[in-house]
Amino acid sequence: MLEATRLTRAGQLLEATAMIQRVLRGESTPPAADEPPRADAQTTLEGECRVVESEPAVLTGTVDAAPRASREPAQPDPQRAAASAQGLGARLREKIRQHWREFRKPTPGAEPASVGSPGVVPEGERFVTASYTNYVGTRSYKLYIPSGYHGQPLPLVVMLHGCTQSPDDFAAGTQMNALAEAQLCFVAYPAQTHAANSSKCWNWFKASDQQRDGGEPSLIAGLTRQIADNYSIDPKRIYVAGLSAGGAMAATMATTYPDLYAAAGVHSGLPHGAAQNLPAALAAMQGSQRMSHSRHSTGGSHTDPACVPTIVFHGDRDTTVHPCNGEQVTAQSMSSHAAPGATGAKDALRVIVESGKVPNGHAYTRSTHHDANGRPLVEHWLIHGAGHAWSGGSPRGSYTDPKGPDASREMLRFFYEHPQGAVSRRAS
Repeated sequence: MLEATRLTRAGQLLEATAMIQRVLRGESTPPAADEPPRADAQTTLEGECRVVESEPAVLTGTVDAAPRASREPAQPDPQRAAASAQGLGARLREKIRQHWREFRKPTPGAEPASVGSPGVVPEGERFVTASYTNYVGTRSYKLYIPSGYHGQPLPLVVMLHGCTQSPDDFAAGTQMNALAEAQLCFVAYPAQTHAANSSKCWNWFKASDQQRDGGEPSLIAGLTRQIADNYSIDPKRIYVAGLSAGGAMAATMATTYPDLYAAAGVHSGLPHGAAQNLPAALAAMQGSQRMSHSRHSTGGSHTDPACVPTIVFHGDRDTTVHPCNGEQVTAQSMSSHAAPGATGAKDALRVIVESGKVPNGHAYTRSTHHDANGRPLVEHWLIHGAGHAWSGGSPRGSYTDPKGPDASREMLRFFYEHPQGAVSRRAS
């Protein structure tokens, strides 16, 4: 599209039209000399994003051209060529918008239920609203305070919702408050704003929101520290987790603030730095863009790179964020834990693979990666038959699949096993 725009501005309208048509047809070379591009061709773009077996979904297109009256090339019509180029660009932009809407649409069968206070806060506990402001802006958040809190240091879990969700919705779906009451921890639910993103997605795909002390990471880290200042929070037991866009942002928070978050949970998300703009985000979501996970592929971190234990959940029938992204989150975290200069099999993390099945629910495969001392560093849960939804969640919230293993309980278990310092931070 950039090249087509340049050609249009240069007055090369026929060339711009031909280039866009070739891209939509999936061609990489110009047409043969005896078949010049037709300015009056009518081009339509049709397609869908889905997972077919284990192959990434692709954007397909068709080109319907009117039959030529003769073998002689049509006379150039600059005005018609300009209109055609503009029309093709508009269709392509609309197709991008359609795929983006798919990213924020609930999984079939997991539509939002009405969410209110009952069920979100067990009787006797507090679910308060607060906000944090810095030079970037302001974000409100809900904070769950367990009834067993009497000033003693407790863990804090920061939960980042997915697109179109709210703190109340996310709390109801994950049921994290009930677990926090039973296991004694605070839970914070930051809220994305419509002003920052019209779909209330965390902007994980913007370079400006992937840096330490900048963009949305600075807001999330800031409100985390604000809670730690206002309450007795154990600084060694602060964690971050999220779903979908929130999961991708959780990966970014772990990468950019490894000194603040002791461990991370990424559910149906993407690795840190998977994209820097919307088209690249769509490609990453479809699984058509793979990342390199070298030791220096996690720019913007406080240390290079971050060593934050991570637990990953992903459904193998997720047609919104391709399951390969869960594998890439795992690979990115494993790369951060690898010893400096590690190249051989003897330096690789040891993995234990287990299979299981929820009674009357989904089967799953859990892969646990351990360091040389046998300490678990990364867990990857692949939920068989699950789509884009929080595994084991409640139908009271959106984007949930009650038939899967309890992701909330497993994340909290993993977090409690990994206080800050349990896994030594590697020197850069």
